[in-house]
Amino acid sequence: MDVSLLELSTDDDRLLDRARQKDREAIRLIIKQHNRRLYRIARSIVRNDFDAEDVLQEAYVRAFASLDGFRGEARIGTWLARIVIHEALGFIRRRRPAIDIDLVAASPSLHAEIIPFPGANRVPDPETTMAQTEIRVLLERAIDRLPPPFREVLIARLVEGMSVADTAELFGIPSQTVKTRLFRARALLRAEMERHIGPALDNVFPFDGERCERLTVSVLTRLGLA
Repeated sequence: MDVSLLELSTDDDRLLDRARQKDREAIRLIIKQHNRRLYRIARSIVRNDFDAEDVLQEAYVRAFASLDGFRGEARIGTWLARIVIHEALGFIRRRRPAIDIDLVAASPSLHAEIIPFPGANRVPDPETTMAQTEIRVLLERAIDRLPPPFREVLIARLVEGMSVADTAELFGIPSQTVKTRLFRARALLRAEMERHIGPALDNVFPFDGERCERLTVSVLTRLGLA
């Protein structure tokens, strides 16, 4: 990170003020600060890497084009996440009909959709490293198979570490509903997945490096700031 970005990062209010003035480096820093979380949220809804990138790009363009409307009632990250969710749900609606949450929650057949975990090797050797990679892939696929209401809460609570209150605010649902959906999501992932969920989730749906930079440049280009 260059000096200008370091200076911007010391004052969130100043950072937002500069972004409102179409300051390229301020917008770049905001994107990089929130890219991973927002990408994971988008992907938890659309379940596809490329679609998630498209959704995230559209959400950023919409957000920065209307940044004057952000009054600070919520944290900037929460505000951006709501826009991402809106874009992702709109994308889903254009692709397929809505899902009845009550029917999903009551369906016993959902258990059959979850991919079981292989046995874990605790020895830190190349084979173990490969197995951990495979476990991560299996975990991503298993999460993808969760019904959207449960998958979204699981990503927010376990992957991103958001509190129950913040998750409830993010999705506009009661705190008890957050707890219920998380419980149901964990049950669907099954007991053997629980043993691996902590260390494996840290690298689920990575979004950094070249991909992060590519999206940042695309957003800045669309905003006329590249």
